[in-house]
Amino acid sequence: MDNKKCRAFLKWAGGKYTLVNEISSRLPEGSRLIEPFVGAGSVFLNTHYPDYLLNDINPDLVNLYRILQIRPQQYVHDARQLFVPQNNQSDQYYALREEFNLSADPYHRSLLFLYLNRHGYNGLCRYNLSGKFNVPFGRYKQPYFPERELYRFAEKAQGMTFTCKPFAEVFQMARPGDVIYCDPPYAPVSRTANFTSYASNGFSMAEQSRLADHARAMAEQGIRVLISNHDTEQTRDLYAGAELSLLKVGRFISQKGHKRSKVNELLALFSPAPEA
Repeated sequence: MDNKKCRAFLKWAGGKYTLVNEISSRLPEGSRLIEPFVGAGSVFLNTHYPDYLLNDINPDLVNLYRILQIRPQQYVHDARQLFVPQNNQSDQYYALREEFNLSADPYHRSLLFLYLNRHGYNGLCRYNLSGKFNVPFGRYKQPYFPERELYRFAEKAQGMTFTCKPFAEVFQMARPGDVIYCDPPYAPVSRTANFTSYASNGFSMAEQSRLADHARAMAEQGIRVLISNHDTEQTRDLYAGAELSLLKVGRFISQKGHKRSKVNELLALFSPAPEA
Protein backbone atom coordinates (compact mmCIF):
# COMPACT_ATOMS: atom_id res chain seq x y z
CA MET A 1 0.00 0.00 0.00
CA ASP A 2 1.43 3.41 -0.94
CA ASN A 3 1.89 6.25 1.50
CA LYS A 4 0.15 8.83 -0.64
CA LYS A 5 -2.66 10.77 0.95
CA CYS A 6 -6.15 9.83 -0.19
CA ARG A 7 -8.35 12.61 -1.47
CA ALA A 8 -12.03 12.79 -0.59
CA PHE A 9 -14.42 12.42 -3.51
CA LEU A 10 -16.30 15.57 -2.51
CA LYS A 11 -15.10 19.16 -2.72
CA TRP A 12 -15.63 20.56 0.76
CA ALA A 13 -15.18 23.99 2.34
CA GLY A 14 -12.79 23.60 5.26
CA GLY A 15 -11.76 20.11 4.18
CA LYS A 16 -8.77 18.69 6.01
CA TYR A 17 -6.82 17.08 3.15
CA THR A 18 -3.87 19.49 3.45
CA LEU A 19 -3.69 19.01 7.23
CA VAL A 20 -4.18 15.27 7.62
CA ASN A 21 -0.53 14.56 8.42
CA GLU A 22 -0.48 17.18 11.20
CA ILE A 23 -3.83 16.00 12.55
CA SER A 24 -2.88 12.32 12.40
CA SER A 25 0.35 12.96 14.29
CA ARG A 26 -1.64 14.46 17.16
CA LEU A 27 -4.40 11.87 17.29
CA PRO A 28 -3.91 9.36 20.12
CA GLU A 29 -4.09 5.63 19.45
CA GLY A 30 -7.40 3.95 20.17
CA SER A 31 -9.76 1.14 19.22
CA ARG A 32 -12.19 3.45 17.38
CA LEU A 33 -12.14 6.97 15.95
CA ILE A 34 -15.36 8.93 16.35
CA GLU A 35 -15.92 11.93 14.07
CA PRO A 36 -19.02 13.97 15.02
CA PHE A 37 -18.36 16.34 12.06
CA VAL A 38 -17.02 13.99 9.39
CA GLY A 39 -17.55 16.33 6.41
CA ALA A 40 -15.79 15.01 3.30
CA GLY A 41 -13.94 12.41 5.39
CA SER A 42 -10.27 13.29 4.77
CA VAL A 43 -9.23 12.32 8.31
CA PHE A 44 -11.17 9.05 8.10
CA LEU A 45 -9.53 8.24 4.75
CA ASN A 46 -6.01 8.94 5.98
CA THR A 47 -5.97 7.32 9.41
CA HIS A 48 -5.88 3.65 10.36
CA TYR A 49 -8.06 2.89 13.36
CA PRO A 50 -9.61 -0.58 13.78
CA ASP A 51 -13.10 0.94 13.71
CA TYR A 52 -14.88 4.23 12.98
CA LEU A 53 -18.10 5.99 13.94
CA LEU A 54 -18.67 8.73 11.36
CA ASN A 55 -21.36 11.32 11.88
CA ASP A 56 -22.59 14.48 10.21
CA ILE A 57 -25.63 16.65 10.77
CA ASN A 58 -26.23 16.85 7.00
CA PRO A 59 -28.65 14.03 6.07
CA ASP A 60 -27.82 14.23 2.34
CA LEU A 61 -24.15 13.64 3.08
CA VAL A 62 -24.77 10.69 5.39
CA ASN A 63 -27.31 9.22 2.96
CA LEU A 64 -24.72 9.32 0.17
CA TYR A 65 -22.09 7.64 2.34
CA ARG A 66 -24.46 4.84 3.36
CA ILE A 67 -25.49 4.17 -0.23
CA LEU A 68 -21.89 4.19 -1.47
CA GLN A 69 -20.98 1.80 1.34
CA ILE A 70 -23.66 -0.70 0.30
CA ARG A 71 -23.62 -0.58 -3.51
CA PRO A 72 -20.55 1.23 -4.82
CA GLN A 73 -20.50 -0.21 -8.33
CA GLN A 74 -24.10 0.70 -9.10
CA TYR A 75 -23.62 4.13 -7.55
CA VAL A 76 -20.48 4.92 -9.57
CA HIS A 77 -22.11 3.69 -12.79
CA ASP A 78 -25.25 5.78 -12.27
CA ALA A 79 -23.47 8.91 -11.02
CA ARG A 80 -21.18 8.92 -14.05
CA GLN A 81 -24.20 9.40 -16.31
CA LEU A 82 -24.68 12.88 -14.89
CA PHE A 83 -21.12 13.98 -15.71
CA VAL A 84 -21.71 14.73 -19.40
CA PRO A 85 -21.15 18.01 -21.30
CA GLN A 86 -24.86 18.80 -21.66
CA ASN A 87 -25.20 18.83 -17.87
CA ASN A 88 -22.34 21.31 -17.49
CA GLN A 89 -24.50 24.22 -18.57
CA SER A 90 -26.25 26.79 -16.45
CA ASP A 91 -29.85 25.96 -17.41
CA GLN A 92 -29.37 22.24 -16.93
CA TYR A 93 -27.57 22.75 -13.61
CA TYR A 94 -30.50 24.75 -12.22
CA ALA A 95 -32.99 22.21 -13.56
CA LEU A 96 -31.12 19.39 -11.83
CA ARG A 97 -30.78 21.46 -8.66
CA GLU A 98 -34.55 21.92 -8.66
CA GLU A 99 -34.98 18.19 -9.27
CA PHE A 100 -32.79 17.53 -6.22
CA ASN A 101 -34.81 19.93 -4.07
CA LEU A 102 -38.12 18.34 -5.09
CA SER A 103 -36.98 14.71 -4.77
CA ALA A 104 -37.71 12.58 -1.71
CA ASP A 105 -35.98 9.50 -3.16
CA PRO A 106 -32.77 8.84 -1.19
CA TYR A 107 -30.90 7.17 -4.05
CA HIS A 108 -31.77 9.84 -6.62
CA ARG A 109 -30.82 12.58 -4.16
CA SER A 110 -27.46 10.88 -3.51
CA LEU A 111 -26.61 10.93 -7.22
CA LEU A 112 -27.62 14.55 -7.62
CA PHE A 113 -25.77 15.54 -4.45
CA LEU A 114 -22.47 14.44 -6.02
CA TYR A 115 -23.36 16.16 -9.30
CA LEU A 116 -24.20 19.43 -7.51
CA ASN A 117 -21.04 19.23 -5.41
CA ARG A 118 -18.81 18.93 -8.47
CA HIS A 119 -20.70 21.35 -10.73
CA GLY A 120 -21.71 23.98 -8.16
CA TYR A 121 -19.70 27.02 -7.15
CA ASN A 122 -16.56 26.23 -5.12
CA GLY A 123 -17.88 22.87 -3.93
CA LEU A 124 -20.08 24.67 -1.43
CA CYS A 125 -22.86 22.85 0.37
CA ARG A 126 -25.49 25.37 1.38
CA TYR A 127 -29.23 25.31 1.98
CA ASN A 128 -31.71 28.16 2.44
CA LEU A 129 -34.05 28.49 5.41
CA SER A 130 -36.58 26.27 3.64
CA GLY A 131 -34.01 23.49 3.39
CA LYS A 132 -33.47 23.92 -0.35
CA PHE A 133 -29.97 23.54 -1.80
CA ASN A 134 -29.11 26.96 -3.25
CA VAL A 135 -25.47 26.94 -4.42
CA PRO A 136 -25.12 28.65 -7.84
CA PHE A 137 -23.62 27.10 -10.96
CA GLY A 138 -19.84 26.83 -10.84
CA ARG A 139 -18.93 27.33 -14.53
CA TYR A 140 -16.08 24.79 -14.58
CA LYS A 141 -14.65 23.76 -17.93
CA GLN A 142 -14.85 20.03 -17.24
CA PRO A 143 -15.97 18.91 -13.76
CA TYR A 144 -13.98 15.94 -12.50
CA PHE A 145 -15.74 12.64 -11.95
CA PRO A 146 -14.02 11.14 -8.86
CA GLU A 147 -14.34 7.44 -9.69
CA ARG A 148 -11.13 6.33 -8.00
CA GLU A 149 -11.92 8.37 -4.89
CA LEU A 150 -15.46 6.97 -4.71
CA TYR A 151 -14.19 3.39 -4.78
CA ARG A 152 -11.49 4.12 -2.19
CA PHE A 153 -14.07 5.62 0.16
CA ALA A 154 -16.46 2.69 -0.36
CA GLU A 155 -13.69 0.17 0.31
CA LYS A 156 -12.60 1.83 3.54
CA ALA A 157 -16.22 2.34 4.66
CA GLN A 158 -16.97 -1.38 4.77
CA GLY A 159 -18.13 -2.27 8.27
CA MET A 160 -18.02 1.33 9.52
CA THR A 161 -20.96 3.08 11.18
CA PHE A 162 -22.52 6.26 9.73
CA THR A 163 -24.96 8.32 11.78
CA CYS A 164 -26.78 11.63 11.39
CA LYS A 165 -27.15 13.14 14.85
CA PRO A 166 -26.33 16.34 16.78
CA PHE A 167 -22.74 16.18 18.08
CA ALA A 168 -23.83 15.91 21.72
CA GLU A 169 -25.64 12.62 20.98
CA VAL A 170 -22.54 11.27 19.25
CA PHE A 171 -20.40 12.05 22.31
CA GLN A 172 -22.81 9.94 24.36
CA MET A 173 -21.97 6.95 22.15
CA ALA A 174 -18.27 7.05 23.09
CA ARG A 175 -16.82 4.15 25.06
CA PRO A 176 -13.45 3.50 26.77
CA GLY A 177 -10.73 3.12 24.16
CA ASP A 178 -12.38 5.52 21.71
CA VAL A 179 -10.76 8.69 20.39
CA ILE A 180 -12.89 11.64 19.20
CA TYR A 181 -11.82 14.05 16.45
CA CYS A 182 -13.96 17.17 15.97
CA ASP A 183 -13.83 19.43 12.94
CA PRO A 184 -16.78 21.75 13.66
CA PRO A 185 -17.82 24.73 11.54
CA TYR A 186 -15.07 27.17 12.46
CA ALA A 187 -15.45 30.10 14.83
CA PRO A 188 -15.29 33.55 13.19
CA VAL A 189 -11.81 35.05 13.08
CA SER A 190 -12.98 38.07 15.09
CA ARG A 191 -16.01 39.07 17.09
CA THR A 192 -17.24 41.22 14.20
CA ALA A 193 -16.33 38.94 11.29
CA ASN A 194 -19.19 37.82 9.09
CA PHE A 195 -17.75 35.75 6.26
CA THR A 196 -20.27 34.22 3.91
CA SER A 197 -18.90 30.69 4.05
CA TYR A 198 -19.12 30.57 7.84
CA ALA A 199 -22.07 32.82 8.68
CA SER A 200 -24.79 30.43 7.56
CA ASN A 201 -23.54 27.28 9.25
CA GLY A 202 -25.80 27.67 12.27
CA PHE A 203 -22.97 26.84 14.69
CA SER A 204 -22.88 29.72 17.14
CA MET A 205 -20.22 30.61 19.71
CA ALA A 206 -22.55 29.10 22.30
CA GLU A 207 -22.31 25.82 20.38
CA GLN A 208 -18.51 26.18 20.19
CA SER A 209 -18.48 26.55 23.97
CA ARG A 210 -20.79 23.56 24.44
CA LEU A 211 -18.49 21.44 22.27
CA ALA A 212 -15.49 22.38 24.42
CA ASP A 213 -17.47 21.48 27.56
CA HIS A 214 -18.32 18.07 26.10
CA ALA A 215 -14.66 17.51 25.24
CA ARG A 216 -13.66 18.23 28.87
CA ALA A 217 -16.37 15.89 30.13
CA MET A 218 -15.11 13.13 27.83
CA ALA A 219 -11.53 13.64 29.00
CA GLU A 220 -12.70 13.25 32.60
CA GLN A 221 -14.11 9.86 31.56
CA GLY A 222 -10.76 8.84 30.08
CA ILE A 223 -11.61 9.52 26.41
CA ARG A 224 -9.29 11.81 24.46
CA VAL A 225 -10.75 14.50 22.19
CA LEU A 226 -8.95 16.51 19.49
CA ILE A 227 -10.64 19.64 18.10
CA SER A 228 -9.66 21.76 15.07
CA ASN A 229 -10.54 25.44 14.80
CA HIS A 230 -9.26 28.88 13.87
CA ASP A 231 -6.56 30.20 16.16
CA THR A 232 -8.22 33.19 17.83
CA GLU A 233 -8.40 34.65 21.32
CA GLN A 234 -11.88 33.21 21.66
CA THR A 235 -10.93 29.67 20.73
CA ARG A 236 -7.86 29.76 22.99
CA ASP A 237 -10.15 30.81 25.84
CA LEU A 238 -12.62 28.06 24.98
CA TYR A 239 -9.92 25.41 24.97
CA ALA A 240 -8.17 26.52 28.17
CA GLY A 241 -6.54 23.54 29.83
CA ALA A 242 -6.18 21.54 26.62
CA GLU A 243 -2.84 20.86 24.92
CA LEU A 244 -2.76 23.42 22.10
CA SER A 245 -0.86 23.06 18.82
CA LEU A 246 -0.56 25.95 16.38
CA LEU A 247 -0.50 25.09 12.68
CA LYS A 248 0.84 27.92 10.56
CA VAL A 249 -1.01 26.95 7.44
CA GLY A 250 -2.61 30.33 6.81
CA ARG A 251 -6.15 29.66 5.65
CA PHE A 252 -7.30 32.52 3.41
CA ILE A 253 -10.57 33.90 4.57
CA SER A 254 -11.94 36.72 2.40
CA GLN A 255 -14.08 36.51 -0.70
CA LYS A 256 -12.07 39.38 -2.20
CA GLY A 257 -8.59 38.24 -3.17
CA HIS A 258 -6.76 41.48 -2.45
CA LYS A 259 -8.24 41.60 1.05
CA ARG A 260 -7.48 38.02 1.98
CA SER A 261 -5.70 37.57 5.28
CA LYS A 262 -4.07 34.47 6.68
CA VAL A 263 -5.57 32.78 9.71
CA ASN A 264 -3.74 29.98 11.48
CA GLU A 265 -5.25 26.73 12.69
CA LEU A 266 -5.43 25.50 16.24
CA LEU A 267 -5.56 21.90 17.41
CA ALA A 268 -6.73 21.35 20.99
CA LEU A 269 -6.20 17.96 22.62
CA PHE A 270 -8.27 17.21 25.70
CA SER A 271 -6.74 14.33 27.67
CA PRO A 272 -7.43 12.73 31.06
CA ALA A 273 -5.63 14.39 33.94
CA PRO A 274 -2.48 12.47 34.91
CA GLU A 275 -2.90 10.32 37.99
CA ALA A 276 -1.38 11.78 41.15
